[in-house]
Amino acid sequence: MVYVTGDFHGEYKRFSAPEYGRLKKGDTLIVCGDFGFVWENTDKEKKQLKKIGKKKFNTVFVTGCHDNYEALAEYPEEEWCGGRVRRISGNLRMLCRGEIYEIEGKYYFAFGGGESTDGMLREDNNLWWAEEQPSAEEEALAWERLAAVGNRVDVIISHDAPTNILEFLNLPPMDVNSRINNFLDAVGKTVEFGQWYFGKLHLDKAITNRHRAVYLKVLPVEEKKAKRK
Repeated sequence: MVYVTGDFHGEYKRFSAPEYGRLKKGDTLIVCGDFGFVWENTDKEKKQLKKIGKKKFNTVFVTGCHDNYEALAEYPEEEWCGGRVRRISGNLRMLCRGEIYEIEGKYYFAFGGGESTDGMLREDNNLWWAEEQPSAEEEALAWERLAAVGNRVDVIISHDAPTNILEFLNLPPMDVNSRINNFLDAVGKTVEFGQWYFGKLHLDKAITNRHRAVYLKVLPVEEKKAKRK
């Protein structure tokens, strides 16, 4: 089974919630950004990463607005389920932006990153990374990967949401028109997909019948036929 959840922000106690008890050996837990366990390379952090990597299920995550991109880039790349990942520890991996993974017979398109609302403050304290926004090369790679599967995937995993969804939620214009929002909007208008999960809003709610905001709940990935918006 494949499950999806939202931002952890480095809170290990989340794994103690009853919902995690149903994950079995070989299952996959996907975290929609702001995983937050790779940050300062402390002894405590290293122990937590090792414990997560030793769990019987796979834990994979896309990057968000509150992840240390510089630290994550130090981990080695390898292939997993047909796409590039960075192996953090054991069964713990980071999904690389723009890659497609075949998990239990379904195609998952991963595109992490997001627009920080507190970026200026964090930049002053060296806690903000420009890499939270995609580069032109990463966008081109994503389109290349999507074209290779006929612009059709079963599930899209992101941290931020497409512009049209944020506008639907009546968020301020400054929060909906960043580079990544516009790119995700283009993906939604071009690619056939069954379900889209994103985590930035810290909300557990179905926004449309195919777009779902996730946070604390651990949800099994829904079975929905891929179609274009």
